[in-house]
Amino acid sequence: MEISITSWILAFVASFVLGISKSGIKGIAVIIITLMALSFGARASTGLLVPLFIVGDIFAVLYYNKHAQWKYIRRFLPWMMSGVVLGVLIGNDLPEKTFKVCMVIVILGSVVMMAWWDMRKSKVVPTHWTFAGFMGIMAGITTMIGNLAGAFSNIFFLAMRIPKNEFIGTAAWLFFIINIFKLPFHIFVWETITLDTLLINAKLLPGVALGLFCGVRLVKIIKDQFYRKMILILTALGALILLFR
Repeated sequence: MEISITSWILAFVASFVLGISKSGIKGIAVIIITLMALSFGARASTGLLVPLFIVGDIFAVLYYNKHAQWKYIRRFLPWMMSGVVLGVLIGNDLPEKTFKVCMVIVILGSVVMMAWWDMRKSKVVPTHWTFAGFMGIMAGITTMIGNLAGAFSNIFFLAMRIPKNEFIGTAAWLFFIINIFKLPFHIFVWETITLDTLLINAKLLPGVALGLFCGVRLVKIIKDQFYRKMILILTALGALILLFR
């Protein structure tokens, strides 16, 4: 697999941002997915990212483990797993061009949802089991097709009114389990995880480590509103570039 210098730079930046994201700074996963898709293509990038996400998940689980609230994981996880299986079936036979369009829709949809959530005055959301079911299935589908479950899972956790540290710890375990669950589908069904992709992952691990190191410091000082708006704008632009490249 020949990879250009530009693609390596974009991929390293993506791995760095991934490390920052897993250290506790939420809402920036969309830019990771966009950069990796620009580097390696839509479908290939989904498999390339899963092992890197698992490395970040391990750190997050160890760092925030004591804050995890398992009752919320048990409530959300079965729905999300069902969504992953649906995502596998939906994405399995899609041509690369169609898969790319689906990924761009997922990315832009996530951006619109997060922007809408930031702008709406009322933060009250439903707590009925059907709401958890819908959000869980959508989170599962989008995490399989675009590694982007955050927009849906975050709203579910907000509905449960979980404090900040519990929010991070619970999400860390949820995504660790889901990313492990996705591995067999990427290896045996989509075949997007191979020995070649694992070698690329190994070369990108220093970026993840650097991002984790910087992230635990940034999470204490970063201004939430500024970085969220910046990330949303950059991600929307990146998705459009991915669509038309």
